[in-house]
Order: sequence, then C-alpha cells, then structure tokens
Amino acid sequence: MKQSLQLRTSQHLALTPQLQQSIRLLQLSTLELHQELEQLLGENPLLERLDDPLDRSLRLLGDGAINQTQSDGADASPADVGAPAQDSAPAGEGDPFDGAGGDSASGAEADTDWSDAGRSKAPDDEDSRPQLEASHCTLREHLMEQMRVTVQQPRDRVLMELIIDALDENGYLEEPLEEIHARLPEEADVELEELQTALTLLQSFDPIGVGARSASECLALQIKRMPGVPLVTRRMAICIVEKHLAWFAQREFNKLKKALDCDDEDLREAQAVIRQCNPHPGAEFASDVSDYVVPDVIVKKARNGWQVSLNNDVMPRLRVNALYANMLKQGKGESAMGAQLQEAKWLIKNMRQRFDTILRVAQAIVERQKNFFSHGAVAMRPLVLREIADTLGLHESTISRVTTQKYMLTPHGMFELKYFFGSHVATEAGGEASSTAIRALIVQLTGAEDPKNPLSDSKIADMLGEQGMVIARRTVAKYREALKIPPVSLRKAL
Repeated sequence: MKQSLQLRTSQHLALTPQLQQSIRLLQLSTLELHQELEQLLGENPLLERLDDPLDRSLRLLGDGAINQTQSDGADASPADVGAPAQDSAPAGEGDPFDGAGGDSASGAEADTDWSDAGRSKAPDDEDSRPQLEASHCTLREHLMEQMRVTVQQPRDRVLMELIIDALDENGYLEEPLEEIHARLPEEADVELEELQTALTLLQSFDPIGVGARSASECLALQIKRMPGVPLVTRRMAICIVEKHLAWFAQREFNKLKKALDCDDEDLREAQAVIRQCNPHPGAEFASDVSDYVVPDVIVKKARNGWQVSLNNDVMPRLRVNALYANMLKQGKGESAMGAQLQEAKWLIKNMRQRFDTILRVAQAIVERQKNFFSHGAVAMRPLVLREIADTLGLHESTISRVTTQKYMLTPHGMFELKYFFGSHVATEAGGEASSTAIRALIVQLTGAEDPKNPLSDSKIADMLGEQGMVIARRTVAKYREALKIPPVSLRKAL
C-alpha cells in the first residue's frame, strides 16, 4: 500500500476542566459537596470559606443546658480578621459565594457571659470541657457486665464468655453446643452438660430471649418471663410458638383453633401475648448510626402559590483570598498561584451555577406538581425528565444529575427530587394517572379495609377501575410489594 499525507478537518466535543468540574459538582449530594469543598480548601490557598458549618449548632454546658451565648453570637462574628466593625455588612446580605456580605462584628460584646462575670473558671471546669457523645454499649459488653456480677468461678466465666462470643448480632446462638464442645481442647476436660448449664444461665440475662437457638425458643423464653399473663393463655402462647409457629406466621387461624381446641377469643388473647415479644432481642444494641438528610430546597405556602427557595444552611460562602490576589496583581506571586487563582474563580462560579440550576429545576417541578402540594400524593400527575429538560432548555442527563440525591422539604415531608417523576397509567377518560398517585390510593384502600376481610389484589384493581384507572391485578401486586404491604392472607386478623 502506498503511503501518503492527507489533511482533514473534523469537529469533536472536548470537555474543558471547568466544564468537567461543573458537571461533577452538579451530581454530588450535599454531604459529598462539602467533603469535596474541604479537600479543595486544603489544596488551594487562594480559596477561602467565610461560613463555619458549626456556627448554628447548639453547644451544651456541663449541666446539659444550652449555651445561649455561643448560639446567639454565632452569626455575630466578624467576617475578616482586623476589618473595621463599621465596614462590616449584616449577616446574610450579599452574594453567598463571593463573600461580599460579611458577618457583623457587633456581636463581640454579646459573646461575654455576664452571668458568670464574677466567677473565674479553671481550664478543667466541667463547663469548659467539650461535650462528647456517650460510648455505645454493645451486646457483648452488656452480657459480660451481667456475668461479672452473677458468675464467680473463673472456669464458669470462661465457658460463659465462650458462648457469648458465639452469639450473632440479634442475640441468637446459631452454632450448636456440640460444635462448640468439639472445638475445645481435650485437656480442658469440659463436659457438654457444663456448656448447657452455662447457656441456661445466659438465657436468664437481659435482654430476655438472648442465647436462643431459634425463633421459637426466643419467643418461648420471653413468654415464660412475661408478667401478668394468665396461666391458660401463657400455656397456649408457648404451645403456639413451640409447635405451630409457621401456622401462626401464615395466619392459619382455623388450623390453630382446631389443633389447640380453642375459640376465637382464646386465640386472640394468645396472639396478643406473642405480639408483645421481640424476635430480635439483640438488635437494640446494634451500632447503626442514623443518617440525616438535609434539604437542598424548601417549599412553603405563599399568598400567590407555592414558594421555592434554596436552603442557605447548605450553601457555602466562598471568596478569593484578597492578600494573595493583590500579590498576583503586583507581580509578586509565583506562576503556580496564577493557576490556583483561576481554579478558585472557576469553583466559585460553578458553585453558584450548581445552586441556580437546582433552584430552577425545583421551581419547574413545583409548578407542575401544584396539586401534590395542595392535596397530597393522590393528586400527583405523571412527569418525566424530558418535560423539565425541554422547559428549562437543558439536557435530560443534566436533569437526572440534579434530581439525584437532592432533597426538597415540603409541608408533606422530605422527598428526593426524583420522587416527583413517575410513569403514567391510562384512565377511562383518555387521560393519565401517575403511578405515585396509584400507590397512594392503594395505601389508603388497604389502610381502611376490614381486618377480618382484607382486600385482594383483584378487588383493589376493581375499586381503582371504578375511579377510572385502568390497571391490571399484577400491576397492583407489584405496587403493593414495592410499598411492603403484605398479601391478603397475611393481613387477615381474627
């Protein structure tokens, strides 16, 4: 093949660093945004943050009272060190990103706690110590503390600790005692009966039901120690959990009445006793930390409709460091600082654009879902990303990034922006109904049903059809399972 040189012109889209950063900031959640911002602040000396994320948090004194001085003076600290107080603007004014509206310095005098003016505090006073969260007590620590008080012999303590270490997070002993005994060395000379005795003693500890080897044993241990239960009812409840727990879970009440030779009233009393038990006694000691969601936008009722505003608590106030910027203007800075100055300006601009885009999308959503804010989820209308994208002149992928992990606080609760988008179901009148509204109707219908005669999926589909919504039984079943509503056989009561 003969070689030759050819010139061709072509066009292609290249993402600049500024555009890449803008896209990245747009898809981050509030928590991820602040984590990203803290990293950038540490890397770029020309970038400053004026607001303190902990300014509005409550500080507690040693006696548990709220430190009113710190909470009231949080918004009254000067914006710049050494700036004249008369030149400082009140907090909340100006652009939150460029730092034009610094906080007022008039709160310097308010920071003094005049109630304690005549009493000097030592550095080790209780009020001056930081308030720390109490350490979490695990299930093992709770049981070991009871064992130290109850068991005196070292050999018995070793056996008890061996069983405690074999418990799972729910407090169950999933490993058989025979396997635990087989793992012990022969020179320890431990009998299986000793392990059984240690397990029996462990099952008397708090929480009641710990050390059980099955759900039946766990419930039986709790029923045996439950106070104020008549003897006949206690025996019937123990018989149910030990022999007929599967029938009880499947609500096979006719089979239970026949096996126990009892009537509805006796079975109802035994059922009430069983429902007081906790099938997971060790779950209360789990160390799961609750996740808190902070809204990005807030919707409130106004005279002329629904008003949408950004949550100022999650909007960082950024600016370029004036000292370094002046050095660069005078030609005293390094060449690397010029690039950092440009990066700081890009970040401030992209941060402003991020929140402006979120606000525009939120306003468009509220405009189309007015009925939801006025009447609840049953009035939700069908909405797709394309509709918002065409209205705002943005790409559909941009709307997807904006509505992911961004939350809206409404009078009906906290919702992710994606919640307001849903598929549609045809109606007899030729219109469309939102799948979210249908789910809300299913919740209403099942919540108002007769417990003795609950509604089947077919009956719910027929009732929705009477309201003009054409929906199949399998679709009702899919929505019901998504809402975690049990089937009709498990919703039936005596």
